[in-house]
Amino acid sequence: MSVNQLVATLDNHNFGNYDNLTIWHNAAQQAIWFSMAVTPRPCFTWNLVRDIMRFQHAVKEHFSNNGIRYLVLASSSQDVFSFGGDLQLFRELIAEQKRPALSAYAMDCVTVLYNHAVSLHLPITSIALVEGDALGAGFETALASNVLIAERGTKLGFPETLFNLIPGHGAYNLLCRRIGAKAAKEMILGGKLYSAEALYEMKLIDVLADRGAGRNAVDAYILQQNKLWNAYYALQRVQQTYQPLTREELQCSAEIWVDAALQVRPAHLRIMDKLIRAQTRVLSQVALSEKNRRPTESSEHLL
Repeated sequence: MSVNQLVATLDNHNFGNYDNLTIWHNAAQQAIWFSMAVTPRPCFTWNLVRDIMRFQHAVKEHFSNNGIRYLVLASSSQDVFSFGGDLQLFRELIAEQKRPALSAYAMDCVTVLYNHAVSLHLPITSIALVEGDALGAGFETALASNVLIAERGTKLGFPETLFNLIPGHGAYNLLCRRIGAKAAKEMILGGKLYSAEALYEMKLIDVLADRGAGRNAVDAYILQQNKLWNAYYALQRVQQTYQPLTREELQCSAEIWVDAALQVRPAHLRIMDKLIRAQTRVLSQVALSEKNRRPTESSEHLL
């Protein structure tokens, strides 16, 4: 059964209600899907981050009663996965030099990414479905998944050098483990957006789906893994023991990012303002696209 045909069936799962997440249970897949809202902006607002933290806690608390094998992260829009961190929040906190608040936001982001990367320390597989563009923290979170499935034509990358910053919540740590330190440095400092096709060739994407077929690709992947669940999950555990990701290294990276963010000068804050306006424009296009199902402006126009 396609996920698109499912109706949310969470009455007896006690995962709670959320303003920024849509959650549904596919009992046949033994999967819980959680989709991020793209309003008020298609990014990791602090409210979204807190909702994800609360959802992760609920899954851990009720896991034994649900028979879950998979957590699938997606977006509520087929046009945008996530434009990353909340630039509006960054801009305000940097301008006002509010280090405690910026650090608190960064640590909450670390919690979300770390929990996702270690599959909540539960016998489950985390899957990211990227149907639309994934930038910055959106790309970081997708990379933190055990399995990354992306549709052809999507763009992914780390454009933070546009405003004299780098991604700060795990990008370097995750990329080094996959493609090595030199390539990770080049990808981050280059600020380039990559096609899903190119990242598939670089082995950063596990499954490349045709446009509009991402959810069917998730169905197919889960069906295949379920046939050999014992082997797939055993290998996943082995992979997580190889250069294991730690909360402490992510927290260290986040604090370095906070230090760097507070050094961003007015000229680069003005670039943030430009990007915020571009994101707002894309959000209005997303609303129109959802109504008419036509493609939105490429993320390359944000740069």
